[in-house]
Amino acid sequence: MKRGVVCGVAAYVMWGLFPLYWPLLKPAGAGEILAHRIMWSLVAVVAVLAVRRSRGWLRTLGWRRGVLLALAALVISVNWGTYIYAVNSGHTIESALGYFINPLISVVFGVVIFRERLRPWQWAAVGLGAAAVVALTVGYGRPPWIALVLAGAFAVYGLLKKFAGMPSAESLAVETAVTFLPALGFVLLLEGRGEAAFGHHGAGHAVLLAGAGIVTAVPLMLFNSAAVRLPLSVIGMLQYLAPVLQFVIGLFVQHEEMPPSRWAGFLLVWLALVTLTWDGLTAGRREAVPETVLRG
Repeated sequence: MKRGVVCGVAAYVMWGLFPLYWPLLKPAGAGEILAHRIMWSLVAVVAVLAVRRSRGWLRTLGWRRGVLLALAALVISVNWGTYIYAVNSGHTIESALGYFINPLISVVFGVVIFRERLRPWQWAAVGLGAAAVVALTVGYGRPPWIALVLAGAFAVYGLLKKFAGMPSAESLAVETAVTFLPALGFVLLLEGRGEAAFGHHGAGHAVLLAGAGIVTAVPLMLFNSAAVRLPLSVIGMLQYLAPVLQFVIGLFVQHEEMPPSRWAGFLLVWLALVTLTWDGLTAGRREAVPETVLRG
């Protein structure tokens, strides 16, 4: 349990610190950074699987899982690219909002796709989330598209991964393999046009671009270690570490603006998450009572 908590905290802290990493890769644009992240992530995860001597999963891949993971690769590429663009263009706080509202999007997916019946407090949380989007639309003078794309893409990605039912490292290997050639082609195109940053801004910059694969794979491995050791309720609580850190970095390090209207929207989101978390913990305790009685 203790090791699981340490691994989980480490994974989410690393994800939360990403806004400090992507700006180091400038003057590379978001597209070039995304392409290198895909390519070097494949190298990193293949190395991890080679150390594990994990090959048997290839025989169980199958066409259904292959299609699901190919779709997941496209969706996570949208998520990664949007996030890199957001951070490097001064929208780190809005990207944090996307990961704050992601649990609410997942609840909506549960209703729409799985026909789940929500409890009253879950409906209240969704309502507060919708009110927050309206408030933030007023605050930004536009819908918070970056946050909505990040939250929606990550929710769809999670759904596809749920249907695929494959461990994270193995699935990431498939996903990055699917997108490797397009990413490589894009990098070569930039190089041919003389617009590539990789290799033209010193060895340190090239190492940082290649390091995008390591910073993608390491927290994933830590998360895998945590997921097999911790209850889902603990994982659910830890997941808020990442957007909290992103928000703090955007506000205090990158000095992004937060007028009162945006504070109002974020406060509504946080109230929705408190409501959703409280309801989930309460429901979990109620369901655990009969099991405890039976064990007694």
